[in-house]
Amino acid sequence: MEQLWQKLTAFAFHQKGKSGTEQAASTLSPETALYLQELGGEVISNMLLYQTALTHRSLVHDTASVDAVESNQRLEFLGDSVLGLLIADYLFKNFPENAEGELSSTRAKIVNSKSLAEFARSIKLGQHILLGESADHYNIRESESALADAFESIIGAIYLDKGLQKAYDFVIRHIIEQPNFSTIIAEEQNYKSRLIEYTQSHHMPPPLYTVIEETGAEHNKRFTVTVQCNNQVLGTGTARRKKDAEQIAAKEAMEKISEQNCSENNPVTGSS
Repeated sequence: MEQLWQKLTAFAFHQKGKSGTEQAASTLSPETALYLQELGGEVISNMLLYQTALTHRSLVHDTASVDAVESNQRLEFLGDSVLGLLIADYLFKNFPENAEGELSSTRAKIVNSKSLAEFARSIKLGQHILLGESADHYNIRESESALADAFESIIGAIYLDKGLQKAYDFVIRHIIEQPNFSTIIAEEQNYKSRLIEYTQSHHMPPPLYTVIEETGAEHNKRFTVTVQCNNQVLGTGTARRKKDAEQIAAKEAMEKISEQNCSENNPVTGSS
């Protein structure tokens, strides 16, 4: 795994021109720079990586901030994968009695945006997100999706800067050792998995998720998604991330199915 990290870090995190890099790095306040040092527990080798991890896309899209570094979306993509691997490794080693389906469901409960936003709030990450001047600062700093994205981006930055073990150390400190970690594992949050299990057990086609509407500016989009089973729309969800909208839609579908089962009238499966 460390060899993979060395190969990945061989690809430089470039900026256009030396002056652009220096200007971008200088935008971090001393308070945020100190916060990042304390968050990682040691000296940071590449502060620009962490600044990118904190950069909300509104800063890039803001016309008054044309010299800003790139947003944290690419680092969020990387951090999401690194976090998924680390949580999978932890669960595999610490829950040997759990089957594959249970492990997948538990991991989903930990790495979804709601849980990650809570972990981000526990370290006051929202206070340090870099935003465009025209952005709604209060709402974005409290936004579930913005907090989750920044949290995953920080993990991606640590991975590139310090390697997999340091990223694991961060996950241990700020996720696994958090007081609400056990509570999150116990909660039934992964409605998409539950809906799949239901359709499989009733010999139905898999759920079909469809984006029916996108609204808002590029840096603040909201997606509305429906979920269908047997050509019936059973749920609708709206959120800033598609996967969160899908979870909301799946939750609504499971609630509807539960109501139908309780009334012994289940048109979804065609039985009564």
